[in-house]
Amino acid sequence: MRTARFTLDPAFTVGEVNPRLFGSFVEHLGRCVYTGIFEPGHPTADDAGLRQDVLDLVRELGVTAIRYPGGNFVSGYKWEDSVGPVEDRPRRLDLAWRSTETNRFGLSEYIAFLKKIGPQAEPMMAVNLGTRGVAEALELQEYANHPAGTALSDLRAEHGDKDPFGIRLWCLGNEMDGPWQTGHKTAEEYGRVAAETARAMRQIDPDLELVACGSSGQSMDTFAEWEATVLKETYDLVDHISLHAYYEPFDGDIDSFLASAVDMESFIENVVATCDHIGARLKSKKRINLSFDEWNVWYMAKTQAEVSALDWPEAPRLLEDNYSVTDAVVFGSLLIALLRHADRVTVACLAQLVNVIAPIMTEPGGPAWRQTTFFPFAQASKYGRGEVLDVRVDSPTYETKKYGEADLLHATAVRAEDGSVTVFAVNRSRTESLPLDVALSGLDLTEVVEHSALADADPDARNTLAEPERVVPHPAEGTTVADGRLTASLEPLSWNVIRLR
Repeated sequence: MRTARFTLDPAFTVGEVNPRLFGSFVEHLGRCVYTGIFEPGHPTADDAGLRQDVLDLVRELGVTAIRYPGGNFVSGYKWEDSVGPVEDRPRRLDLAWRSTETNRFGLSEYIAFLKKIGPQAEPMMAVNLGTRGVAEALELQEYANHPAGTALSDLRAEHGDKDPFGIRLWCLGNEMDGPWQTGHKTAEEYGRVAAETARAMRQIDPDLELVACGSSGQSMDTFAEWEATVLKETYDLVDHISLHAYYEPFDGDIDSFLASAVDMESFIENVVATCDHIGARLKSKKRINLSFDEWNVWYMAKTQAEVSALDWPEAPRLLEDNYSVTDAVVFGSLLIALLRHADRVTVACLAQLVNVIAPIMTEPGGPAWRQTTFFPFAQASKYGRGEVLDVRVDSPTYETKKYGEADLLHATAVRAEDGSVTVFAVNRSRTESLPLDVALSGLDLTEVVEHSALADADPDARNTLAEPERVVPHPAEGTTVADGRLTASLEPLSWNVIRLR
């Protein structure tokens, strides 16, 4: 195998990593909330019904901004149902997932959950622009954020939350381009209501950060034209536009699946181009950033049949994908793609946090455990803070049916404030180790602190209830730094974290 190479030089950077890049997503879908983060009566539950075993894993995962309450769920969401005494909250049909929502977990419980994670956990609230609109968004904003002295802020205090929630980051609806969305709109229709909502919300608080809905995927027929139309209406009113992308293998094509980040990077770059084009047309000096607020590996092809078979149950087992080593390597590559565009992707939310296509799994009344995808996210969140260095690889390539020729090496590097550097790298080859040679130009790095690899002789190995620690990262051997060069060997089908100081 030919050696893969790149150069690291502090003079050539992408940008600073925004901590929000390591966000996640809690939707009222399946068991994400009920028997996921919230299970009164569980042996580890605190007095608020939050599972402390899950809280411990969420802290270890290192998530920051947590988007809530959807997702498709938000397009039928009545925020008033989720506040006040639990015994008075109504049960509602959730059209998005053919389930019954009890509202036992609501807005106050969400904020309390974030506080128990720690100060790094920031609320990212979505408003319903599917079946509701400007008035309801303003009411929710007043209830959540106004200090006191109005009907809704005083109602919040009556409900036991004297202090305002201080939500700064708001999503103006969810996937409104999707025909599956309750209240689906054309770009023109959505652009107008998003602009009206943003303008009104800013009359209360001009310092909010607002996210407009972009396309639900690059494959949408309306992709790019949707963004352009929406931004013509909202450019001066919003701060971010959203992107959503999920990846899975089709027809056994693992080679294309391993190159999924090729599509993700293309998606990011195409949305950036569209944003900047509209900014130029409007002669604006403002820059719209990207909120990649749904991303993951998701075996979506089986989901429609699962949902269609439901008869309005409470918290059914839905979208509970069990991730393999192969999935974790693709997942790590998607993280690399986000870091490589940290100059414009300033928010990103792994969808979702617990049970539903999630890095953390639970059993009702039983244990919680880490999926294979838990480890790349936790490592990236811990060591991917600082300035992203510009990595341009010279790599051996392979041919894929879906994306054409792709590099076997996918990599990025982040330099921390103390001068240490972490290299994140994926070897997409399923059969061969990949020699790596990195020139360290202008970097005073002399020691390999750690080379951790996630790989396995069985690419289908998974963590399960029966074997919760079947797959864990392990130390890689033979990685050295000498004479200004890093040399390593990346195992076949592997996610690698190489820490240097």
